[in-house]
Amino acid sequence: MATDRRTLLADAALDVLADEGIRGLTHRAVDRRAGLPPGTTSAYFRTRAALLTALVTRLVQLDQAELQTAAERLPPLRTAEDLVNAMAPLVRQRLTGEGRRRSLARFACAAESARDPELREILVPRENAGREAVRLFLAGHGVTDADNRTRTLLSCIDGLVFDRLVGGGEVPREALESLVTAALR
Repeated sequence: MATDRRTLLADAALDVLADEGIRGLTHRAVDRRAGLPPGTTSAYFRTRAALLTALVTRLVQLDQAELQTAAERLPPLRTAEDLVNAMAPLVRQRLTGEGRRRSLARFACAAESARDPELREILVPRENAGREAVRLFLAGHGVTDADNRTRTLLSCIDGLVFDRLVGGGEVPREALESLVTAALR
């Protein structure tokens, strides 16, 4: 539940973006989704750029919290199978329910960030416990450039999520296994 008006509006903007796409993201649509009087969103975020910045900031905040929680629940990652077992639920979560909605919003924001350096800077992958767990796993298995390999592995997984958002279906476990195997080479 949103704790303040700005957060409530950013959450409503995420919902609008997930449901209606970037063209549907207007101040009025956010007002309606938030159940607030017309003009409320505009009073807090005067421009579309300010609204998008708030939305992206909130999206990153939610993603970081999700990844931190997932990492805290991880058992020790000793084998490639352990890593795949840790990643599979997160991938599934990003394709269903609220996770799917956030994934749709995330990819729409990523496309917008190609033309907006401020959004791009907010969306840059952040260090978090989940990313660090993958990096440590790869480094512990002798991968010499664990930082780049981690970035590549996680980017490939994001690509699989995007493919399934667009094309439907689930990410097959075998695809995750292949990516982890390639990252370990």
